[in-house]
Amino acid sequence: MEESRVVLLGIMVEKTEAVPRVNGLLHEYADCIIGRMGIPYREKQINIISIVIDAPQRVISALSGKLGMIPGVSSKCLYAGKQK
Repeated sequence: MEESRVVLLGIMVEKTEAVPRVNGLLHEYADCIIGRMGIPYREKQINIISIVIDAPQRVISALSGKLGMIPGVSSKCLYAGKQK
Protein backbone atom coordinates (compact mmCIF):
# COMPACT_ATOMS: atom_id res chain seq x y z
CA MET A 1 0.00 0.00 0.00
CA GLU A 2 1.26 3.45 -0.91
CA GLU A 3 2.16 5.85 1.89
CA SER A 4 -0.03 8.91 2.18
CA ARG A 5 1.00 12.48 2.95
CA VAL A 6 -0.91 15.26 4.65
CA VAL A 7 -0.67 18.46 2.65
CA LEU A 8 -1.98 21.99 2.80
CA LEU A 9 -2.57 23.08 -0.79
CA GLY A 10 -2.90 26.82 -1.32
CA ILE A 11 -4.64 27.93 -4.52
CA MET A 12 -4.92 31.47 -5.92
CA VAL A 13 -7.44 32.01 -8.69
CA GLU A 14 -6.87 35.33 -10.45
CA LYS A 15 -9.17 34.76 -13.43
CA THR A 16 -12.85 34.25 -12.69
CA GLU A 17 -13.30 32.09 -15.78
CA ALA A 18 -10.95 29.52 -14.21
CA VAL A 19 -13.22 28.88 -11.20
CA PRO A 20 -15.36 26.13 -12.84
CA ARG A 21 -12.24 24.19 -13.90
CA VAL A 22 -10.73 24.47 -10.41
CA ASN A 23 -13.97 23.32 -8.77
CA GLY A 24 -14.22 20.44 -11.26
CA LEU A 25 -10.73 19.23 -10.39
CA LEU A 26 -11.40 19.49 -6.67
CA HIS A 27 -14.56 17.47 -7.16
CA GLU A 28 -12.53 14.76 -8.96
CA TYR A 29 -10.18 14.53 -5.96
CA ALA A 30 -12.90 14.84 -3.29
CA ASP A 31 -12.06 11.44 -1.76
CA CYS A 32 -8.64 12.76 -0.71
CA ILE A 33 -9.80 16.16 0.57
CA ILE A 34 -10.11 16.45 4.35
CA GLY A 35 -11.24 20.08 4.37
CA ARG A 36 -11.62 23.14 2.18
CA MET A 37 -11.88 26.87 2.85
CA GLY A 38 -12.46 29.48 0.16
CA ILE A 39 -12.13 33.23 0.53
CA PRO A 40 -13.27 35.57 -2.23
CA TYR A 41 -11.14 38.72 -2.02
CA ARG A 42 -13.37 40.96 -4.10
CA GLU A 43 -11.29 44.13 -3.75
CA LYS A 44 -8.36 42.41 -5.46
CA GLN A 45 -10.50 40.14 -7.67
CA ILE A 46 -8.73 37.04 -6.32
CA ASN A 47 -10.21 33.82 -4.96
CA ILE A 48 -8.07 32.15 -2.30
CA ILE A 49 -8.65 28.47 -1.55
CA SER A 50 -7.00 26.31 1.11
CA ILE A 51 -7.32 22.54 0.80
CA VAL A 52 -6.10 19.91 3.26
CA ILE A 53 -5.37 16.59 1.54
CA ASP A 54 -4.38 13.14 2.77
CA ALA A 55 -3.19 11.18 -0.26
CA PRO A 56 -0.23 9.41 -1.86
CA GLN A 57 2.45 11.68 -3.31
CA ARG A 58 1.53 10.81 -6.90
CA VAL A 59 -2.07 11.98 -6.32
CA ILE A 60 -0.95 15.24 -4.70
CA SER A 61 1.48 15.92 -7.55
CA ALA A 62 -1.18 15.17 -10.17
CA LEU A 63 -3.70 17.56 -8.61
CA SER A 64 -1.17 20.33 -8.07
CA GLY A 65 0.15 19.93 -11.61
CA LYS A 66 -3.31 20.02 -13.16
CA LEU A 67 -4.19 23.14 -11.18
CA GLY A 68 -0.97 24.82 -12.30
CA MET A 69 -1.83 24.25 -15.96
CA ILE A 70 -5.03 26.30 -15.69
CA PRO A 71 -4.40 29.89 -16.87
CA GLY A 72 -4.84 32.38 -14.03
CA VAL A 73 -4.35 29.74 -11.30
CA SER A 74 -1.33 29.14 -9.09
CA SER A 75 -0.88 26.58 -6.33
CA LYS A 76 1.71 25.55 -3.76
CA CYS A 77 1.91 22.61 -1.35
CA LEU A 78 3.03 22.64 2.26
CA TYR A 79 3.78 19.13 3.51
CA ALA A 80 3.39 17.82 7.05
CA GLY A 81 6.67 16.63 8.53
CA LYS A 82 5.76 12.96 8.91
CA GLN A 83 4.67 10.45 6.32
CA LYS A 84 2.08 7.84 7.25
